[in-house]
Amino acid sequence: MKTSQFRDYIVYDLLDGVLGISTKKMFGGFGLYKNGVIVGIIVDNEFYFKVDDKTRRYFEKYGSRPFTYERQKKVITLGSYFLVTEEMMAENEIKSLLTGKTA
Repeated sequence: MKTSQFRDYIVYDLLDGVLGISTKKMFGGFGLYKNGVIVGIIVDNEFYFKVDDKTRRYFEKYGSRPFTYERQKKVITLGSYFLVTEEMMAENEIKSLLTGKTA
């Protein structure tokens, strides 16, 4: 699946009904924004959500991991973005986080 097709799945299927969602191309992927504020990144057919201290534990509970990439033969970790796992997508957990309706 092309990254743009995966982006469309995230925006139009997974996050359907969440107001203020938009994307912008960045670094071979897309930034995901809610009301103009970046809340995630989509790269290499993976969706990473911006976390804070509270939500990081929530993502770890689902076996998530931080976003990493390689630069000059070094692995760089961005601990502020965590992978949205398939289980989280299936349970629509990200939509809940974006709408403030979490359990």
